[in-house]
Amino acid sequence: MSLNTLGNDAGTVEVTNISNHGVWLLAGDSEMFMPYEDFPWFRDAPVGKILNVEEPAAGHYYWPELDIDLSDEIIEHPERYPLKMQ
Repeated sequence: MSLNTLGNDAGTVEVTNISNHGVWLLAGDSEMFMPYEDFPWFRDAPVGKILNVEEPAAGHYYWPELDIDLSDEIIEHPERYPLKMQ
């Protein structure tokens, strides 16, 4: 079986930018912005831990060192998921 027959881009995810306002995540062809206002867990996290992101399944992102699980839906529509760490 060649790699081309696997057909799943799960795992192709990276943090492309960390700014004073939030974190940019590139997953496949989509770039998503996670503002600290909606994703406060990243605000004071060390850069190395933010950069260590995995995509165990398509559209599901996991930061193992921070124990954060997010999906495309949560990132694109944080207003639908109002529970936040204080």
